[in-house]
Amino acid sequence: MSAQDPDSEGEEQLEQAPLLSHLKEFRDRVLRVVVVVLAAFLVFYPFRETLYDWLSGPLQAVLPEGSSMIAIKVAAPFLIPMKLALVAAIFVTIPYSLYQLWAFIAPGLYRHERRAVWPLLISSTALFYLGAAFAYFIVFPIAFRFFAFVSPEGVQMMTDIGEYLSFVLTLFFAFGAAFQVPIATILLVRTGISTKESLAAKRPYIIVGAFIVGMMLTPPDVLSQVLLAVPVWLLYEVGILVAGWVQPAAEDTAGDTGDEHGG
Repeated sequence: MSAQDPDSEGEEQLEQAPLLSHLKEFRDRVLRVVVVVLAAFLVFYPFRETLYDWLSGPLQAVLPEGSSMIAIKVAAPFLIPMKLALVAAIFVTIPYSLYQLWAFIAPGLYRHERRAVWPLLISSTALFYLGAAFAYFIVFPIAFRFFAFVSPEGVQMMTDIGEYLSFVLTLFFAFGAAFQVPIATILLVRTGISTKESLAAKRPYIIVGAFIVGMMLTPPDVLSQVLLAVPVWLLYEVGILVAGWVQPAAEDTAGDTGDEHGG
């Protein structure tokens, strides 16, 4: 068997070096995110019960007199507030996590791509927080009041703390995702998949779709459905408006032909 060509070995090592460097950088950034999340968790942990009281406030405000929340599992009174503290830590450190993601991918982007991605990350995060706040301050009080009102006579409303946490986290995610509509609209125009005029022409379908989504994600009453559908529709209109100021990436690329990749 002939010995491997030294030149071939050298080329292979050169090819592997950048990959190993990228993997090491990715590992370091993930570790930074984990450390920051754990630090935030340690800050929230002493206030875990206060956090849960605050989160359950909209439900407890409408519980019938003499009712209370319950824990059907032995370890739930300890584990559920701790889980909430961890979720809160992840929630508040989202901007830092997105920054680490941005710092990792930015060197591989063209200048015009970096100009486009950074504002989208900031606005997407802000809209997610706005959607979660809308769910807590507007939707939760209405939804829980509805649930308390429709409870059958003779049935006492006593909600399990674990089920409640799962329910509200699902709604937080649903409204946070629904509030990404402007970002999706802008990206459709930015990538050249659609145009502002085409999106405007689809407005009737979007309105119907928004009410269907509202029907699936909210309690079965008209008011709650409207509380999700109308913001989604309005955010779609905002997305169309902003999309009018956005040019497709291909046009930017043509304008940046002199830029170096990642320069």
